[in-house]
Amino acid sequence: MNTIVRRILLFILFPALLMAVSCTEKPVEVIEYLEVNSNTISGNWRLDSWKGRPLAEGTEMYIKFVRNDQTYRMWQTMDSFSGIPHYVTGEFNITMDVISGAVINGKYDNDEGLWQHSYMVKDLTATEMTWIAVDDPDFVQHFIRVESIPYEIEQ
Repeated sequence: MNTIVRRILLFILFPALLMAVSCTEKPVEVIEYLEVNSNTISGNWRLDSWKGRPLAEGTEMYIKFVRNDQTYRMWQTMDSFSGIPHYVTGEFNITMDVISGAVINGKYDNDEGLWQHSYMVKDLTATEMTWIAVDDPDFVQHFIRVESIPYEIEQ
């Protein structure tokens, strides 16, 4: 009779112990990376870090990608002494490279020329992405997706 009680307790306590142990484990965070294309980067982004460092206080850069016509609008104070954002528009395109993967490049409107670099787009998720200059791997920019751009109304 003692053996039967032990087996019953074992069958009751073992699953309870197993559930208690499994409940204390932290869930594994799964990061869903997106395919890089004009649809997945479409929207509003804020530059979070530049060359691996946070932006200087008072420095901002926002960019809005429009997927339908592959254009962008950018507001930035990186070269402004007054703190008033410089507004720039242009076109972008994304190509696939065997070595670099997805590469974004663009040109400015008003005959201002091409972007200084072409960028490998890495670690694109629904909320962030990283750009690395193809010709300068130390030139890294990290972007955070934002709901709106504070300067967009002014245009």
